[in-house]
Amino acid sequence: MSDVAVPARGWRGAVAAWDRFWFRPEMPHKLAALRMAAGAMLFYTHLVWAVNLDGFLGRRAWIPRDLSRAMHEGTWAFSYLWYVEHPALLWALHIAALAVFALLTIGLWTRVVSVLALLITLSYCHRLEGSLFGLDQFNTMAAMYLAVGACGGVWSVDAWLRRRRGIFELTPAVSTKVATRLWQIHMCIIYLFGGIGKARGELWWDGFALWYAAANSEYQSTPLTWIIYMPPLMALITHVTVFWETFYIATIWRPSLRMATLAVALLVHLGIAVHMGMITFGLAMIIGNAIFLPQSWFDRWGSSAERGT
Repeated sequence: MSDVAVPARGWRGAVAAWDRFWFRPEMPHKLAALRMAAGAMLFYTHLVWAVNLDGFLGRRAWIPRDLSRAMHEGTWAFSYLWYVEHPALLWALHIAALAVFALLTIGLWTRVVSVLALLITLSYCHRLEGSLFGLDQFNTMAAMYLAVGACGGVWSVDAWLRRRRGIFELTPAVSTKVATRLWQIHMCIIYLFGGIGKARGELWWDGFALWYAAANSEYQSTPLTWIIYMPPLMALITHVTVFWETFYIATIWRPSLRMATLAVALLVHLGIAVHMGMITFGLAMIIGNAIFLPQSWFDRWGSSAERGT
């Protein structure tokens, strides 16, 4: 009888752990902080398209609408921008999109604008296939998980309006926990495949990958070519980067290694931002890694702010 009871308890424990991991209700402070940061990034990166809106999306676009549509033929992809060509309508829709991202950042009508932000981001990505970078993929990821969780629960105009109506109670939400876990797992997948991709390249094995990045004038913003005079340091940074990316999926979940993993992430992406000129991408990935910061930090900050008011 005892031999049967032990596995039963083991299964119950596993199910309980799975339930805690995914569905234990969580306060919205961390997701709210990421909403402000990712929302501002969404606003800025889409504002940049306005520098040459006609060249990107209009009648004289470098990637014509028909070609963009054909590139997604046979998929479930959709973009409302495939059906817009008139300059005035295009500008009206673009300004409306910027307004949605601004509302998401400040947290007004968050439940609605978070979903709209995801649809808009996807539409821009599908329309601009061929001129996208990792930053655009991060934007889509962030918008998707902000639409899942209760990201407007605190530090938002919505929360302020609720307090004005006399609603002060703030309850944890399952959707916030689910959004957080999905975001975290997505980050792990990004780094895992990034590490595997690097491990398949010869330059990352012989330790010279950092040099080729430093010597590439297309990405260089501050001089880094001095690294060629320090081969051991160059090889160390190269190999540490591959190891960190590949095993991020394992080290980030261990409390004893989490902060060290995040510290390396900060250094790597600050280096990309400063030395390779990809400031927005570097900042976006730092925002993405913040999903692994302790929930207690954000809850404490939230409690302090509420006591201050």
